Amino acid sequence: MKFRKLFLILASAAVFVFVCGPAMAADTIKIAYIDPLSGGFANVGDAGHKHFQYMADLINAKGGVLGGKKFEIVPFDNKISAKESLIQLKAAIDQGIRFITQGNGSSVAGALIEAVNKHNKRNPDDLVVYFNYAAVTPAFTNEKCSFWHFRFDAHVEMKMAAITDAILGDKSIKKVYLINQDYVFGHSVRDVALRMLKEKRPDIEIVGNTLHPIIKVKDFSPYIAKIQASGADSVITGNWGADMSLLVKAGKDAGLKVQYFTFYGGGLGSPAAIGKAGEGVVKQVTEWHNALSVEEKQPDDEAFYLDYHKKYSNDGAQPYYYGRVRTMMEMLVKAFDKAGKADPTAVAFALEGMEHDTHYGKVVMRAEDHQLIQPLYISTMTKVGTQGVKYDVENTGLGWKTDFRVEADATALPTTCEMKRPKM
Repeated sequence: MKFRKLFLILASAAVFVFVCGPAMAADTIKIAYIDPLSGGFANVGDAGHKHFQYMADLINAKGGVLGGKKFEIVPFDNKISAKESLIQLKAAIDQGIRFITQGNGSSVAGALIEAVNKHNKRNPDDLVVYFNYAAVTPAFTNEKCSFWHFRFDAHVEMKMAAITDAILGDKSIKKVYLINQDYVFGHSVRDVALRMLKEKRPDIEIVGNTLHPIIKVKDFSPYIAKIQASGADSVITGNWGADMSLLVKAGKDAGLKVQYFTFYGGGLGSPAAIGKAGEGVVKQVTEWHNALSVEEKQPDDEAFYLDYHKKYSNDGAQPYYYGRVRTMMEMLVKAFDKAGKADPTAVAFALEGMEHDTHYGKVVMRAEDHQLIQPLYISTMTKVGTQGVKYDVENTGLGWKTDFRVEADATALPTTCEMKRPKM
């Protein structure tokens, strides 16, 4: 009798899980976050994870999407390895996750694009969409474009166009040194910089062009010695993470007197490493920085920044940085609601051509190549309290001041993408 009752109880529980389990799972839309959470770039990956979690919490608190479904950000540690990323992608797919995001490392991004394409070709009833928030090699929205890939960051050519426009207007710049990481992204930065400088400022002398191993250099002083010996007055670098912060720290320690034109001078750890030596000489190209809300009188954006700071960055170690993560998550809300379901194909078609109003103007997910077209800013590290700079970064006493803004349509470079689309 006891065994019969136990059997009935267990059977009832099994039926409950079978019937209710999928329903409960269906209330959550999972996004796999595949980025470094250990190793030398762990601080960068952790910061990105916090950005996505913060946005998911905000969206969920407002009712979520599709009439009440919640976003769940599921972290996967790829150790900045393309091989490990493919393992984590498979793990995410095995868990039933059909939406992924990644940003750090173009070698990783290239591997993920190819893997997602192969998976979708082999599994037409089990599709995956990849949202790229930071990997900026131009090929990903040109010859390697994919219907299943969307990029929310400006790519190398778009950013370098802004940097070289800044250099175009500064006739004091005579000698430029290029130093970049030795992988696909660093190669892109180098190649595009050489081409655009030749076109816009053929009078400039390129006095050095160095590639170094990614995340393996612990002491950049030998590289700084070469820059000093070259007589460079300016440095262009796409370095990020520890490779950015260690580079500028070595330059500071050696007393190097140059302007830095950077992609990621404001990235996590770099401002603290640069310190006071960065005032007036370290520049970055971004879609957002922490002074814009004051400069352009956007109190809602200022409140957003301060709320994130209160929740995640009271020690100043991880300030809000990725303005595009906010844009991406807001656009995903619209895409899911427009699609009317959490279906990868429907969501992808909903994102194509989508226009979205941010605090700093309209952005467009260009349908031809799935490249987000958005305004860009060149800004310089500036002492807090001067020239309208209200907030510092990483307890440096320095914040960012806009030098100039590039309107969205001016960043929209031509694409060679020939998109192959599935049938709806």
